Amino acid sequence: MNADEIEAGRARWQARYDAAMARGPRKEHRTLSGLEVAPIYGPEGDDPRFERIGWPGEYPYTRGLYATGYRGRPWTIRQFAGFGNARQTNERYKMILRNGGGGLSVAFDMPTLMGRDSDDPHALGEVGHCGVAVDSAADMDVLFDGIPLGEVTTSMTISGPAVPIFCMYLVAAERQGVPAGRLNGTLQTDIFKEYIAQKEWLFPPQPHLRLIGDLMEYCVAEIPAYKPLSVSGYHIREAGATAAQELAFTLADGFGYVELGLSRGLDVDVFAPGLSFFFDAHIDFFEEIAKFRAARRIWARWMRDVYGARTEKARWLRFHTQTAGVSLTAQQPDNNIVRTAIEALAAVLGGTNSLHTNALDEVLALPSEKAAEIALRTQQVIMEETEVVNVVDPLGGSWYVEALTDRLEAEAEAIFTKIRDMGGDGTMTSGILRGIEDGWFTTEIAESAFDYQRKLEKGDKKIVGVNCHTSTVEQPLEILRISHEVEREQHRTLAARRAVRDRAVLDGALAALVAAARSDRNMIPPMLDAVRAEATLGEICDALREEWGTYSEPARF
Repeated sequence: MNADEIEAGRARWQARYDAAMARGPRKEHRTLSGLEVAPIYGPEGDDPRFERIGWPGEYPYTRGLYATGYRGRPWTIRQFAGFGNARQTNERYKMILRNGGGGLSVAFDMPTLMGRDSDDPHALGEVGHCGVAVDSAADMDVLFDGIPLGEVTTSMTISGPAVPIFCMYLVAAERQGVPAGRLNGTLQTDIFKEYIAQKEWLFPPQPHLRLIGDLMEYCVAEIPAYKPLSVSGYHIREAGATAAQELAFTLADGFGYVELGLSRGLDVDVFAPGLSFFFDAHIDFFEEIAKFRAARRIWARWMRDVYGARTEKARWLRFHTQTAGVSLTAQQPDNNIVRTAIEALAAVLGGTNSLHTNALDEVLALPSEKAAEIALRTQQVIMEETEVVNVVDPLGGSWYVEALTDRLEAEAEAIFTKIRDMGGDGTMTSGILRGIEDGWFTTEIAESAFDYQRKLEKGDKKIVGVNCHTSTVEQPLEILRISHEVEREQHRTLAARRAVRDRAVLDGALAALVAAARSDRNMIPPMLDAVRAEATLGEICDALREEWGTYSEPARF
């Protein structure tokens, strides 16, 4: 790109920046030593790379979606939390909000993630242990008691039974008197990554995709601000994928959901802004920054050139980041504070829109209140003290970061070609489904995980406190333990709720839901009716399991 084109881009950026900043008070931004800093830096003269880099707030969005960066609006501090029962988790949420958290993120326990009630025999010993137990809309009422759902953005990390859980959230909002149209937040709902990495599915792929399509249609019509899909690379990376695989598999899944929306006759410029992403921030600092920058650029190009998106918002890749749980160590767990801070800084320098920082003790148990506070304060130190919010994309133009960004983009594009070729019809969806059926994704991730483990055991990869610098004065941690009384109490509460329901209304609502499943009608309205009748999560999911069957992953050797 020549100097004139670069200067024209700078002028466009300046106009966007001035317009955005005119809406609020302007202030000077200086280094700790008092040196004034500009909001953006770019080349002075010709730069052949700059067409791929660009200015913040314009295509290809390598440097971010907004001209102002974090000067205009900092990232949302969204701490992931959930344990025990709804009352206990509600107390933790209020602590997070009191201490400066900007949004909520719900962690569910394993029975909930698998669409089981707390008194299901499969749930024995698991209730409340890796998240909060939610059996019905009544639990959702308690979970958000005293938290106005029309004013707080809420993310829910659940995919298999995401749609019935979302219906419970909508009913909880109704009972607060909050119209659905005022709700804002994100539901994960990403079933592709379950088959690829996390393995928490309920049904075969096609019924899951049918439910997701119904949810997309419903949200476009009724809840336009809510994002019904958060395409998740986090769990793919945690399973052992490389940065390039996380990038490629995640965006490929996103393209599959775009194809799903288009197959429903939805306008890409209307539904695509409701797609968001969820990435891992791992310990290789510069590679992670490059991954985030490449993700925005790839998504924008494909949305424009392949799927015909015309508007800026339909081309934007907005993403949440969580620091890498897999990087945490049980040995010398205080070191995890350092790892988390470095990973969080990479997410910020990569332009994340919201962020969760892991607690130092999460490798051992659910976070204690003290560890959760340290994790929250980690973000606040980065936001308030480091001054990294002063400059948009401060690493833009770095020879190393730009080369890594280009390399990761090229590797992702090569993987996209493989996936599309597997499907045979040129669509990403067919390739993903074939890759799931053939075990291709799991094999690719397993080989990457094995390669990493081999390097660790040979000592080629160093982890402080694990295979180097192992001596320590550290004492054992006091960790959060979930009492068995939580499970017993949940059983008693669930039995009491079942006893007072109108059985005829409940049975009629479940029958109407199954009838909708057998038709081409949108399933969200009848599911909401079942939830209003206090149908439990297990009852809804079991009715659909009986109709659609279950799914078992084919054995691979």
